[in-house]
Amino acid sequence: MTHEERVKRVVGFGFTHRQAAFLVEVMLHSGFFVGRQYCTFARIARGQKLVDFLEKLTTRRMATPYLCGHNKARVYHLHNTTLYDAIEQRDVRFRKRMAIGRALERLMILDHVITHREFRWLGSEQDKVAHFLTTTSLDRDALPRLAFGVKPNITVRYFPDKLPIGISPDGRTHAFLYLLVSPLPHDFRVFLRRHAELLRALPAWSIQLLVPVEQTDSEGRAQDLADHYETAFRHELGSPLDPVTANELRWFWEASTLASASEEKRMRRARRIFGTPRFRALRRALELDGERAVDVAMSRSLADAIERREGRFERHEMRRQYFRLSHLVGTA
Repeated sequence: MTHEERVKRVVGFGFTHRQAAFLVEVMLHSGFFVGRQYCTFARIARGQKLVDFLEKLTTRRMATPYLCGHNKARVYHLHNTTLYDAIEQRDVRFRKRMAIGRALERLMILDHVITHREFRWLGSEQDKVAHFLTTTSLDRDALPRLAFGVKPNITVRYFPDKLPIGISPDGRTHAFLYLLVSPLPHDFRVFLRRHAELLRALPAWSIQLLVPVEQTDSEGRAQDLADHYETAFRHELGSPLDPVTANELRWFWEASTLASASEEKRMRRARRIFGTPRFRALRRALELDGERAVDVAMSRSLADAIERREGRFERHEMRRQYFRLSHLVGTA
């Protein structure tokens, strides 16, 4: 289903085209929104149009407002099953109840999506799979994914991070969003390794790191954290494995845990080397993709793209006071 088809279906519920387009963005990327985000999207000032739109959603029980503890600000959770059915996203997690921390993360992501409308943003798993199978020569097994269960009952989830992917107007450049929520970039390394094979197939791409900067925080601290993430980016994608390390890695993962006495010294050395964060992320990819994960890690294509500036690491600061919303009572 195309974006315009989704908007047209939501218009059928009695919304204007502009209102419907905003609701589609909320359902695909967040599930939560605040009034100012609609004003930004619609390019209107706060006023009666916003009040009427929010009243229509709440009186028809399509969204539930949650009052902030220290002022009149409200966060709205768009949860109506019929709306999600209309855009064929009934099972998306954003429709369901969510912890406040996750809701705040989705608000930040929605802010970036509606602010950077020079990109066309993909939100759903189906849209991402269809786009990359159509525009690249990759097969499904090369797309970012997680597998659950035991053969033959295995469930595969593609693009499991649930983060938007932006496409430039000419279709050449792709932007992959990642929100900084942890002081250590362990999960970020896994995210990069999971997307490495896809990035190799794209002519130009960027990893857009969203960095929350609160007024009560030190800007220097936020920049220090972002520096750690950029270092991880350089390690994972800009420093390919050399053949000797790659061969040792293959031996290490295939070796029995009960190594012979003659191999014990080699095994201790391998555990020390391959116990670092970079190789822990690579192990996750190796368990899923096998030998192919090592081949991707050895390839110079991503490092060359970074040197040519066709692969970039970008920082985007989020300076709004999101954490004042943590006082919400009865959050979904």
